[in-house]
Amino acid sequence: MVADDGVTGPRAALIGRTDRRGRLLWSLPKGHIEEGETPEDTAVREVAEETGIIGEVLAPLGIIDFWFVAEGRRIHKTVHHFLLRAIGGALSDADVEVTEVAWVPLDELSARLAYADERALVERAPALLADSA
Repeated sequence: MVADDGVTGPRAALIGRTDRRGRLLWSLPKGHIEEGETPEDTAVREVAEETGIIGEVLAPLGIIDFWFVAEGRRIHKTVHHFLLRAIGGALSDADVEVTEVAWVPLDELSARLAYADERALVERAPALLADSA
């Protein structure tokens, strides 16, 4: 999600979640595709739910494919990420799964994001923004 309101330039809305060790880990908003949704629909809905920001899809950022363990089961997850432009809403951490939300300048994303695969995706954002201007 990228907003450019003329205040500090393009920024991304990130979510922070507290892990089992009590560390705050910053990541891109994401979630499960619901029946009848496209990946783009899911991105817009999840960003609104997790950050309070209403967005519109500008371009695909890429796909992250990974495995994790939950409740003793190995789970495979594929996440489709998109570059969105903020068109409304207000930053909010009201979602129970989110500890904090923040607008982060694009040039600070790599230092803030907890996961290397997400850092690699956001490196594409400046070029995609230039193409959509």
